[in-house]
Amino acid sequence: MVLLVGYSLLMPLGVILNGVSLVVFLRWLRPLTVVSTFLCNLALSDLLFSLSLPLRIYYYANNHWPFGTLLCRLSGSIFHINMYGSCLFLFCINVDRYLAIVHPLRFRHLRRRKVARLTCLCVWLIIVSGSVPAALVHNSKDCMDGDERVPRCFEGLSSWNTYLLPLLFVAEVIGFLLPLGAVLYGSCHVFWELCRASEEGARRHRVTIRLLILNLIIFLFCFVPYNATLVAYGLLRAELVPDWWDSKPILKRILSVTVLLASTNCALDPLVYYFSTEGFRNTLSQIRNGKTSKKAENKETKSLAVSTTSKKESEKNEKQDNLLHVRTGHVNGKEKKKMIEESEI
Repeated sequence: MVLLVGYSLLMPLGVILNGVSLVVFLRWLRPLTVVSTFLCNLALSDLLFSLSLPLRIYYYANNHWPFGTLLCRLSGSIFHINMYGSCLFLFCINVDRYLAIVHPLRFRHLRRRKVARLTCLCVWLIIVSGSVPAALVHNSKDCMDGDERVPRCFEGLSSWNTYLLPLLFVAEVIGFLLPLGAVLYGSCHVFWELCRASEEGARRHRVTIRLLILNLIIFLFCFVPYNATLVAYGLLRAELVPDWWDSKPILKRILSVTVLLASTNCALDPLVYYFSTEGFRNTLSQIRNGKTSKKAENKETKSLAVSTTSKKESEKNEKQDNLLHVRTGHVNGKEKKKMIEESEI
């Protein structure tokens, strides 16, 4: 009942919030910044997962799976695409903030829209290719319910003693442990650097602080319980750890609940878009107040086109000056502090 209620609440929330977010990103916030590019791809991943939730809702409402093995595998692989995709996109956002604030000059060439788009493409290739073996171990199988055989899905994985356990450890390291370690490391360094910035710079970077705190909350609340339980359950199923207390049935039930917790990221991620991106929040306010019109949009587009050339020229000149400073070794603490204060999302 808990799983049915949970997924029934998540499905409309995930579809509406992430659908609206994608429309805002693609219609009103173009051209996307580096951070907005990662957030847009995160919203797409969450929307795809939210659209697959009706299958889980039907299953937990009726306690049987009539859709066959193909849809069972597809639904299971979409869950892994979303979870590891969310981990990696949040990891990319944290790395961008780390480079912008801790190393504003050294890695400035990496913080470009083209690099962000290529990074997102690589993330999609990794998670989609990784979902193929994950789909192979999600089988629809028949279980006995009294005297009746009932088809089930989401109840367990096969081949724990062959290739599944090594695959699990690879997925945990690449898709969870490395992003979690990088998020913790980068957040600590960013917080420390912002504490050393001036009072004015600290006020301007409240958005960054909110962004990093929300990322940490999503990692700790959504992903840590599931991945920790999955590893413990996998070690017991593969008989690498003795099951002295016969805890496999308990861990299996806990695993189902932690899958629900991991799925809540599709409803929590829009909080990241809203509270950490000022342009996103302002656009939603304008839409709510009915102030966003085609006329205003065309006017903004024209003004943007006029200012783009001068902005590019100034950025080019500023970049040349910064490179000259770097080459000649004239970057001092004040200049670095100023760049930290000016690096906004």
